Amino acid sequence: MQKKSVALSLILFVIAATQVNAQGFHLGVKAGANIFKVDGQSFKQGFEFGYNVGAFAELNFTSVIGIQPELNFNQTNYHTGDHFGDIFPGGPNDVKGKLRYLSIPILLSIRPIPLLSLQLGPQFGILLNGDQHLVDNAGDAFKKGDFSLVGGAQLNLGSLKVGGRYIIGLTDINDLGNGNASNPEKWKNQGFQVYAGFRIF
Repeated sequence: MQKKSVALSLILFVIAATQVNAQGFHLGVKAGANIFKVDGQSFKQGFEFGYNVGAFAELNFTSVIGIQPELNFNQTNYHTGDHFGDIFPGGPNDVKGKLRYLSIPILLSIRPIPLLSLQLGPQFGILLNGDQHLVDNAGDAFKKGDFSLVGGAQLNLGSLKVGGRYIIGLTDINDLGNGNASNPEKWKNQGFQVYAGFRIF
């Protein structure tokens, strides 16, 4: 299902690219910081710093509206709680780890003024590091795919782009089940992202 979603996104990107003229199509690179957490009762709820780096395209249909698809490498740092092992027997308490995703946001971009873009859209994520076991004699703790909603704003300073976003995970990325929790144990990526980018052409 995740592969189909990514393939459909790429097809839509190609179709959209053919609908804009040369003046409305631009490419650039970007990098910044992730201030994320894995939201779930078995994790500490403090935000952890990670990074993001990638490339973006601007497909402007008019001077006001367009889409901004991106291809990013995102790092989410997590921190298990003091009672992780009580919920998931054999799991480590108070341990930090990293999740590295290939993320594909496809954002509607609305420019009420040339200086400012308001952006909203879905983000598809593919987990790249598959060694996050956490619990002995169990499979990977995290699912391979993630689906999120992204919303934020971007300043357009000529070729320089500076932005901030909030990303809300919609997919339960827990691949271990409920453990000993009385309620279903759902884990979701969530957090802030800030970045600077530069339009190449």
